[in-house]
Amino acid sequence: MEHRSKILDCTIRDGGLINNWDFSIEFVQDLYNGLSAAGVEYMEIGYKNSARLLNATEPNPWRFLDDNFLKEIIPEKKFTKLSALVDIGRVDSNDILPREQSVLDMIRVACYVREVDKGLELVQMFHDLGYETSLNIMALSSVPEHQLIEAFEMVKESPVDVVYIVDSFGSMDPADIEHQVKKFQSMVPNKQLGIHTHNNMQLAFANTLTAMKNGVTFLDSSVYGMGRAAGNCNTELLVSYIQKPRYEMKPVLGVIEKHMLEMRQKWEWGYIIPYMISGVLNEHPRVAMAYRGSADRDNFVDFYDKVTIPETTLASASK
Repeated sequence: MEHRSKILDCTIRDGGLINNWDFSIEFVQDLYNGLSAAGVEYMEIGYKNSARLLNATEPNPWRFLDDNFLKEIIPEKKFTKLSALVDIGRVDSNDILPREQSVLDMIRVACYVREVDKGLELVQMFHDLGYETSLNIMALSSVPEHQLIEAFEMVKESPVDVVYIVDSFGSMDPADIEHQVKKFQSMVPNKQLGIHTHNNMQLAFANTLTAMKNGVTFLDSSVYGMGRAAGNCNTELLVSYIQKPRYEMKPVLGVIEKHMLEMRQKWEWGYIIPYMISGVLNEHPRVAMAYRGSADRDNFVDFYDKVTIPETTLASASK
């Protein structure tokens, strides 16, 4: 089972949610070369969203990937394939080249369950242009069963290559993951599955291994766990754990040593108590992230009260 799995490193894309994609070109190139040397199959180099549709004023190359820019950054493709993520309503079809003219190999579409039809329209377009595709259905832990069933009827008929189980709030445990994987396998038996975990409860790695042992092939991770809020499953853990002759841990350690220790001084991510609390409560981490940005950042008891006692939430809202 294990040798079939593929690692998709999303350090730039998910990590960019921490530092507003303030990555140097040197870092992205070193990461690409390091992941290639480590035998990692895919690297997500950012979002292919449209700056115009998002009214973005400042240039942000990793958030609004441009094919010409990518050709300059990665003039020569190595072992690792490149992917980009798009959000529903934020992508301009005129920005997408056919795959043979692009540095990208895969385009992943993120959506909530209620927009699966729109997500699949994008998937169809990318598929027709020659890309590998995935559909990443977010916030799964709060989706009612009947909605999933309807969504999966459409997914089964679509050309999408990979369907992702996304633990958006880092609130699932290995038993939940196993349950979701079996459900997905029964609903879309004709698709490969992927897993995207968050580390709010220190379970990202365990959840990823559980998914893999149950037949999930695409494993998302990030170097040093860098991703939104509590971060993701760590790439360095996966390449050291999965028994694949091609995987090498040392090049990943090199990237961490050269760049990421310094980044971690500047930007915060990982297992941190307010993120843990939001995971335990199955809540979006945005409240915890705002709290970490305030002067009260380490008042854990106060944070816990704010998010669990309805009165305090109302009182603070009316202040």
